[in-house]
Amino acid sequence: MNKNCFIIFLIFLISCGGENNEPKNEVVKEKIIKNFGFVLNNFNVKEDTINSGDSFGLILEENNLFYPKIYDIVQKTKKVFDIRKINVGRTYTILSSKDSLNTPQVFIYQPNPIDYIVVSLGDSIWAEKKQKVIKLVESEAVGTIKSSLSETMQDLKLSPLLSNELSEIYAWNIDFFRLEKGDNFKILYTSKYVDDSIYIGLNRIHNAYFQHRGKPFYAIEFQTDSIKGMYEYFDDKGKNLRRAFLLSPVQFSRISSRYNLRRKIAYYGKIRPHYGTDFAAPVGTPIRSTAAGRVTKSGYTRGNGYYVTVKHNATYSTQYLHMRKRGLKVGSSVEQGDKIGEVGMTGYTSGPHVCYRFWKNGKQVDPLKQKLPEAKPISDLLKEKYLTYMDPLKLKLDSMKSNLTFDQRIQNGINP
Repeated sequence: MNKNCFIIFLIFLISCGGENNEPKNEVVKEKIIKNFGFVLNNFNVKEDTINSGDSFGLILEENNLFYPKIYDIVQKTKKVFDIRKINVGRTYTILSSKDSLNTPQVFIYQPNPIDYIVVSLGDSIWAEKKQKVIKLVESEAVGTIKSSLSETMQDLKLSPLLSNELSEIYAWNIDFFRLEKGDNFKILYTSKYVDDSIYIGLNRIHNAYFQHRGKPFYAIEFQTDSIKGMYEYFDDKGKNLRRAFLLSPVQFSRISSRYNLRRKIAYYGKIRPHYGTDFAAPVGTPIRSTAAGRVTKSGYTRGNGYYVTVKHNATYSTQYLHMRKRGLKVGSSVEQGDKIGEVGMTGYTSGPHVCYRFWKNGKQVDPLKQKLPEAKPISDLLKEKYLTYMDPLKLKLDSMKSNLTFDQRIQNGINP
């Protein structure tokens, strides 16, 4: 054997020996995908959207189900699923058999991101309303007022619902139409998600800090009634933020005219006392009772337009004028914040607003100058529990960084 043949023979031996070059039979496990309570891997899955002209029957026909089967499905499920109420733009899913026939087995309709209706289309026909699991995700936000709270939220790309929540929490302490540049806030809140990543809205604010005109306002959520599941907000001293009266009968309104005993009223052309406080707001804005009580008057006069009067106790009564239409009936009981009517322009008025009148011991007074009673104080035992619960939350709020510069913090009286 010559030298070249020997080298070729060695190469052949090396390539044939050693590791086995046969292909390995690796088992690749299929990822299990679940949704709506079904393992989707077991079906052919079709997801689509209700289009104009679509109907339940037409959709099933296009997916290989026909009369009288469709009629049977409609009759057996109509108590749960009204096929007339499927709306354009809503999504549906069809799960079909994994064979050559591709026969629809399940129809799933989603009227909104949370709720869905499962309709079984097989031998056993039934329908059931269900809900997706909502996941709460904790978040935090820090902001500094430059012009208004809503604009600040928009700049921070936060939900406008956070503005509403803050205004409700601090409704007894802060006038959000009188915020000043440099006022700042810190909030801890939760948002709702389905399918792990689809945002469906704000849950609620749990804890907050708001510095207004250099004064700090803490709001810590605390359960005061475990049986009723009642939560209230308290400050860092254990004082309830709630008061017996709201500062305003409408959310996010501005005061267009204050209580003034020497105001000149355009309709009369001369000086006449203005016993109310006018809150300007668009027509249709809900008017809310500023405190719990009972409706004692509900009617119409040429000057007041449609109005409602609420008696709260032996000392206080309030009245709401210029409603768009008649509000609650006499004798109706209301809780603080309940809707009693809508902003309108009835009676003597030059623009949409609610004239808010306030009586104390039978005399009309300026509500903005009254030292209004506080809510029922927390019990000593519950207060001790609250302060222990509050300490770490206050510490967390304090540790959250403000987006003010060092010089701005000094200028606004904030501890850097």
